Amino acid sequence: MTITLETPQPRLIVGVDTHQRAHHAVIIDTTGRRVADAEFAASAAGYREVMDWAAGYGQVEAFGVESTGSYGAGLTRQLLAEGMDVFEVNRPDKTTRARQGKSDAIDAEHAARAVLAGTATGRPKVSTGVVEAVRALLVARSGAVKARTAAVSQLRDLVTTAPEELRELLLPLTTPARVVKAAALRPDLTRLHEPAHAARHALRALARRIQALDKEMKDAEKALAPLVATAVPTLVARPQIGTLTAAQLLVTAGQNLDRFRSEAAFAKLTGTAPLPASSGKTRRMRLNRGGDRQANKALHLIAVGRLKTDP
Repeated sequence: MTITLETPQPRLIVGVDTHQRAHHAVIIDTTGRRVADAEFAASAAGYREVMDWAAGYGQVEAFGVESTGSYGAGLTRQLLAEGMDVFEVNRPDKTTRARQGKSDAIDAEHAARAVLAGTATGRPKVSTGVVEAVRALLVARSGAVKARTAAVSQLRDLVTTAPEELRELLLPLTTPARVVKAAALRPDLTRLHEPAHAARHALRALARRIQALDKEMKDAEKALAPLVATAVPTLVARPQIGTLTAAQLLVTAGQNLDRFRSEAAFAKLTGTAPLPASSGKTRRMRLNRGGDRQANKALHLIAVGRLKTDP
């Protein structure tokens, strides 16, 4: 009797280069051999096709996906929902692209090989829980803050160059009082060809825009407060940690906190872990300029507040 031993087939790793409308996927096996590549639509049907296509070549061990928080967010959600092992992969740097070239297939293969080599170890954020809701509201508020800052700057500059009557009326006022006063101006719309009435019209428009953005910011904060209080009640209970600060730290950490192996990993993410900057026997350190700068700002504001109030 002859016994035939079957050689176990290498398992597969799929790398995906993501874009807004289409994703390019490359399969390699665990020996490093390139197996196949194809392009799929960035849609629910396309995500299913990627998984079915990869499974047709054998057992998939993991996916390496670029831009899991933006272009690859939909695919990442689908893969995680199906119980797939997913790693977040950074786009190739300039040195790698200068050496290997640039194409969707090359970038997808780079993603797969980063997972195989173990250089891609980050886990994508889960975006199906309350943290994603907090992130969406925080994005809307941040946009309103930026727009308000620009509008206040424009209002100030327009007051500076306005006809003397308007300049004397608005220049001595604080910004809140100036906004209220400018919003109540009454230009003559039949005389907009005159600089004084055109300035009144423009100032009123800017002031009312600022008031609308103030309301938008307050509405966003009102919507965020119960979500953040429910998600991280112990965090907002700590001194000098308000709703917005807690919301930023929550978004930075993500829903799946288990993706952080240690406190040091979170410190590195927020740019608060000092970096070595020495040679020889010296042990100098320097500030970390990387990481999530919004989270770094949130931690800075907490520290500044506590310096004032905490004994």
